[in-house]
Amino acid sequence: MTITVLTNLRIIDPSCSMDEAGAIIIEDGVISACGADAAKGPFPEGATVINGKGRLAMPGLVDARVFIGEPGAEHRETISSAARAAAAGGVTSIITMPDTDPVIDDIALVDFVKRTARDKAQVNVYPAGALTKGLKGKEMTEIGLMKQAGIVMVTNGREPIADSQVLRRAMTYARELGAVVALEPRETYLAPEGVMNEGLLASWLGLPGIPREAEIIPLERDLRIAALTGAHYHAAKISLPESVETIAAARKRGTKVTSAISINHLSLNENDIGEYRTFLKLSPPLRTEDDRLAMVQALADGEIDIIVSSHDPQNVDTKRLPFSDAEDGAIGLETLFSAALRLYHSGQVPLERLIDAMSTRPASIFGLPAGTLQPGAAADIAIADIDMPWVVSLEKLASRSKNTPFEDARFSGRIVETWRAGQKVYSI
Repeated sequence: MTITVLTNLRIIDPSCSMDEAGAIIIEDGVISACGADAAKGPFPEGATVINGKGRLAMPGLVDARVFIGEPGAEHRETISSAARAAAAGGVTSIITMPDTDPVIDDIALVDFVKRTARDKAQVNVYPAGALTKGLKGKEMTEIGLMKQAGIVMVTNGREPIADSQVLRRAMTYARELGAVVALEPRETYLAPEGVMNEGLLASWLGLPGIPREAEIIPLERDLRIAALTGAHYHAAKISLPESVETIAAARKRGTKVTSAISINHLSLNENDIGEYRTFLKLSPPLRTEDDRLAMVQALADGEIDIIVSSHDPQNVDTKRLPFSDAEDGAIGLETLFSAALRLYHSGQVPLERLIDAMSTRPASIFGLPAGTLQPGAAADIAIADIDMPWVVSLEKLASRSKNTPFEDARFSGRIVETWRAGQKVYSI
């Protein structure tokens, strides 16, 4: 039996409301004790004792929206490189989107992702299955078979579903199978040429805007269909306070709904685009500073359930272009926790709420064996120095693509060690 004791730590575990100085005892990859009592000793005979130097220990982060390039675009990101980036960011579990080539829309491709992850990834990789074949929004996939094969949600990835009848049938089927339906509310017909938030800044920059209604209208429709079918609907990425209000109203009516926001929309606003910086061309677009502050408050209040990185690697050929021509998306696995810490250091969001939103709550929503340090759980642990200063360097990022919106950003706090099933998979 292999026994490891991580001691002299500040342990925060939202799954049991723990915030105390203590130790974590790991036996054969499983947590056997955690907290102040575990630090009292004596430690098990033959244990390897590691001094945590007073750092923060928390459940390994769970990122519920990660795009990769494998299969089909391995030059942008592979499952292996995404896993390395995740480990560097304290993320021990990722849910991968089906937007690949071919699309993850049948059991053979689900099995491919799982086998590749088992052989090449040092973190837990959970595939999401496509809600419609080829993500075309026309024909429902075999959700039941894919769920048996191991998917943890169904989603249409980046693509909206225009046909409400298709969505109704898919949600009805998903409800019967107990599958979460995750969609990004986006109405493409309202602003087919839009590339940033509609408003005065877009006019100054001479760029076509995307109105707020392009998020609100499809969200309201999705929630009505979720109520009609009784499905668990997950708003995969929202960016507006009006969206929060719409979800709150749906919850009062009894709709089963959860929501996510990307760390980019909590950390940045439309002014950061500056001189047409394409690394900040995102979907949904970055909003105003008032919107950002309102979303931070909604997160602190628990009205927004989880934070995602929305890790979306794009290479030079798709980003080093005029702003209107560049692809949407930014990488974010490695900077997720450090960017979130800005909200803690500014006093806007308590540390336990941040960890809950990036670990315990997503694990609960998607039924993953993660997000907790309670005895009996796998020893998936992230250890951080929450005051360590560092600067984001493109050359040092583990992701194959370097399209981070935080290029040269100065952060206070970073992940220093990541453990998965009792094995150290990353350290600075």
